Amino acid sequence: MASITSAGIGSGLDVNGIITQLMAIERQPLTALKTEETKLNAKVSTFGKLQSLLSAVRDKAGSIGSLTLWNQRAGTSSDNAAVAVNTAAGAAIGSYSVEVQQLASAQTLSSRAFAASDTAAQFAAGTLTIELGEWTGEPISGFTAKAGATPVTVTLTAEDDTLAEVRDRINAAGAGVTATIINDASGARLALRSTQTGAENGFRITAAETSDDGVAANGLSALAYDALGASQMTANQRAANALASVNGIDVESASNTLANVSDGVTLRLQRETTGPVEIGVATDSAAVKTALEDFVKSFNELATFLREQTKYDEASKTAGAMQGDSLAIGLQRQLRHVINEASTASTAFSRLADVGITMQADGTLSINASALDNGLANLDQLRSLLATDGTASADSGFMQRFKDLGDLLLGVDGAFEGREDSLQQRLDRNEERQAQMEARLVSTEQRLRKQYATLDVNMGQLSSLSSYMTQQLQALNNFYTARSSG
Repeated sequence: MASITSAGIGSGLDVNGIITQLMAIERQPLTALKTEETKLNAKVSTFGKLQSLLSAVRDKAGSIGSLTLWNQRAGTSSDNAAVAVNTAAGAAIGSYSVEVQQLASAQTLSSRAFAASDTAAQFAAGTLTIELGEWTGEPISGFTAKAGATPVTVTLTAEDDTLAEVRDRINAAGAGVTATIINDASGARLALRSTQTGAENGFRITAAETSDDGVAANGLSALAYDALGASQMTANQRAANALASVNGIDVESASNTLANVSDGVTLRLQRETTGPVEIGVATDSAAVKTALEDFVKSFNELATFLREQTKYDEASKTAGAMQGDSLAIGLQRQLRHVINEASTASTAFSRLADVGITMQADGTLSINASALDNGLANLDQLRSLLATDGTASADSGFMQRFKDLGDLLLGVDGAFEGREDSLQQRLDRNEERQAQMEARLVSTEQRLRKQYATLDVNMGQLSSLSSYMTQQLQALNNFYTARSSG
């Protein structure tokens, strides 16, 4: 049977305690590696944040330097309630004088009053044929069918005998006419309206009853309409085109929306006018201002981060994660250089300070609103100052410079990629050394336990021998003592 052993039993030594203390000493280099790993990971995170902030500055600068921003247009109207304006990117810059003589309208009809909309037996089976077209003449003298449109026949069965069911059948037919029911003190009336405005979207209705009682006011006959003859339906509004003038040029439209009346400019006619409405289309200065404010905010986040990470706090005796780092300090210097170097790209402005953007003592930027507004009032020169892609830094716009700096540092062969690779290599080496040391520590502990196990056995044997010798000497001493006394 195998014996049960425990370290230290033979010698009385605290073997486990001794080995634990020895291994703690052996692990000190590993602890140092783990501490280094923590610092490296913190530095990787810090540089990742710095990279992200610089990327944001580059992207904001790039958007200010792009055609997309400067092609944005803003339209203004001296009477927005009468004529509103929408502009597309790249719309023709200019001014327009608009007068509205007539709004486009849809034809509307209403029937006589019937009983409630759900009252049965108000209509019999038959058809309603709806044809789109223009009522011509003044007064009306003819009807011209709409080009490309086909008359639509709405079939009603004996079960479609309520006003509500007739409404639903018309709406489901897609005939270019919308039906609704209007209730008043006299009863329920069927109201019909062209789905689109414009003279060509008028309509006439022909009714045919399967069993005609000969009374025009009854059944489906009551829903027929022809402006050239007698009709039970009442014409409330005639379909008409919008009539307007733009810079003295007469314009006619089936819609109240004059799409691309000039390149990228759409006018929405909303009421007739008694005088000209002045429309202006210009570069969207508000969008430029917002883009600049966004850039300054992004720049300040980068500048503040750099300042915090590179400073040394005397009070706490602690340094920022990038204190003394060449890349971070170099970036601070390059950002200041971009701002401080004058530009010849504009003939009106040479520095960002000329349009209200100045650098503060802490490295951040501030905006003087009135100076920026003055710059926005001269958009062509402001664009040159900011967005010009020159042959050299001196004749380039400031936003182009920031974009170029960001591209240089963040590119494939840029400083940030080099630093990221360097940090990753250090982490890889650290991980490899930790793995090697962990294996060595396991081997060291096994060796120590084996040595102390041997020592424990040897000391146990020596202890037994010592006890035996002590017993023998004691016995011999007792023998001589007894003999002397005898």
